Amino acid sequence: MTAEKPVVLRIGQWPYSAEKWSKLQEIATVVDCESKNREEFLRDLKSKYSHVTNIARTFPSVTQTGRFDKEVVDALPDSVVSLSHNGAGYDQIDPEPLTERNIQLSNVTTPVEAPTALTAVYLTLAAMRNFQIGHDNLVQGNWTKPEIGRGVGVGKDPEGLTVGILGMGGIGRAIRDRLVPFGFEKILYYNRSRLEPGLEGVAEYVGFDELLAQSDVLLISVPLNPKTHHLINKEAIAKMKDGVILVNTARGAIIDEQVLIEELKSGKIGAFGGDVFEHEPSVPKELYEMDNVVSLPHMGTWTHQALRNMENFTVDNIESQIRTGKVMTIVPEQKGIDFNHSARV
Repeated sequence: MTAEKPVVLRIGQWPYSAEKWSKLQEIATVVDCESKNREEFLRDLKSKYSHVTNIARTFPSVTQTGRFDKEVVDALPDSVVSLSHNGAGYDQIDPEPLTERNIQLSNVTTPVEAPTALTAVYLTLAAMRNFQIGHDNLVQGNWTKPEIGRGVGVGKDPEGLTVGILGMGGIGRAIRDRLVPFGFEKILYYNRSRLEPGLEGVAEYVGFDELLAQSDVLLISVPLNPKTHHLINKEAIAKMKDGVILVNTARGAIIDEQVLIEELKSGKIGAFGGDVFEHEPSVPKELYEMDNVVSLPHMGTWTHQALRNMENFTVDNIESQIRTGKVMTIVPEQKGIDFNHSARV
């Protein structure tokens, strides 16, 4: 072991991983971020946290630091070699300035796949079968009205339908695997590059426009970045089938939310299942009060097991960097880059 332990700055709350953090302290000094806001954080980086080597952050910790953009990255001490984010989506972080400063960025991969996929399945089935409308009408006492049956229009089963998955990373593949038993006629996917046959499974690769045109149900599972911001816009929706069912468990801003509202009203989009929204936690009342919308307040990984596994995985990324010089799950933007970091234990 080196003379001085690496110093890990822990930003945000980590209630599910005390044992993991305790174990890490055998090889590192862990310091909790006490900064209350971005201004204070920038100042503290030059004093309290000037010897930090590794940083761990949570999604909610953005209230303490603001975005990890160029301003924050440029203020990091020269000793920092890695930033480990506790989440799959890292749209609160700009990878480029980190790369320029020779700082590795990791995110959480496998622990988020199953719980997010289960959320996508729930939203898909609820939107297809009009379950939310049925529940609301039961509560309002409309079940027994003969002119409206059970208070809701007849739904759709997977039989004979094509489901499309936009983005076939780990989460997209987990969604595919959980949809297979429901009996969809066909599963299509579009990815920035075609998967190897062993990873494709039963899914068929198609182009982006073809995915839009053929899908009866379209699930969004791509990361949010400048290229995917408002990827689902008026032009894209115009290429979809009339009455398409749209499900989003990725990031809200991948869909132009105002256009989504308009197309739900027009019937072009038949139903929407959303766990994420463009300006969280603000969600347009006009959207969530629609009969054909099933909405959740970003609950994709909101389980004890998922939260524990994600936090532990983040600590594992830090430990890997300290022991080997490399994080386990470097983000795609940094793959292939030699950061030339040495092991420190």
